[in-house]
Amino acid sequence: MNLTWLDDFLALAASGNFSRAAEERHMTQPAFSRRIRALEEWLAVDLFDRSSQPVRLTETGQWFRKVAQDLLADVARIPGEARAIAEAHSTTLRFAATHALSFTFMPDWLRSLEAHTSMGPIRLLSDVQQTCEALLLQSQVQFVLSHAHELAPGPLQAGGYPSVRVGSDELIPVSAPDEAGAPAHRLDIKGKVASVQLLGYSTESGLARILKQVRGTVMERLHTHTVFTAHLASVLRTMALSGRGVAWLPATLIREDLASGRLVAAAPEDWRIALDIRLYRDRAAVGAAGEDFWTAVKQKDAAP
Repeated sequence: MNLTWLDDFLALAASGNFSRAAEERHMTQPAFSRRIRALEEWLAVDLFDRSSQPVRLTETGQWFRKVAQDLLADVARIPGEARAIAEAHSTTLRFAATHALSFTFMPDWLRSLEAHTSMGPIRLLSDVQQTCEALLLQSQVQFVLSHAHELAPGPLQAGGYPSVRVGSDELIPVSAPDEAGAPAHRLDIKGKVASVQLLGYSTESGLARILKQVRGTVMERLHTHTVFTAHLASVLRTMALSGRGVAWLPATLIREDLASGRLVAAAPEDWRIALDIRLYRDRAAVGAAGEDFWTAVKQKDAAP
């Protein structure tokens, strides 16, 4: 038996119409009919009464509907259960982290944890926040490290994924300085609305989500012109350093730039956005090594 026959059977059982079910299954009606007949021949029973339209399930077909649903549910669980068994005996920790945090915050943070727990190999996937969240939702990683803000919840918060606040950051609007050391581009001038060239984040970025929710209304009132868009804060930093406009960048990324004066604040201090750095974990078991790591993180880094 081919497992796809079960999906074919359930599609026909739901619609009672061969043409509609074949369209739903993306095939021609003759090909679909042959697969339904092949399933019935394999079982050596008739699953559908074809004497009426729409076709109806036979008594055996009604029994088999529940069997088919249970079989497909069991098959869907197999990959997750296989990963769980493998992880129970694995010492490798699988992380996804946003680009900015993967090379600014994460290395020192992991080093600080070494005194509290023994860590085996670490596999890191660095990507935009949207992709990192999807990896955890699909249980392809055990942990996600990302920026967060209470006003801009994402799918992990909505899904009830456990998390720990492991650090803090700040989103700061910055610009390259002019010859006098003042910002070459700024978001307001003495309280007046001013036109400004903006370096923006694409929608895949978690910082874009935070910026929209926390400062979106204010930004809409300004005369801004987005001259460049990217999903990486590091790319926007490079553009800001070259004098192309104002970029909202994490303090962890631009600390040295601010200290040296290569970048300067492009708005009053109260425009800054306080950020959490949070570690999220899979809701399912993450294996002995993963659980030990999670316990160590909570003991050392948990903050109110």
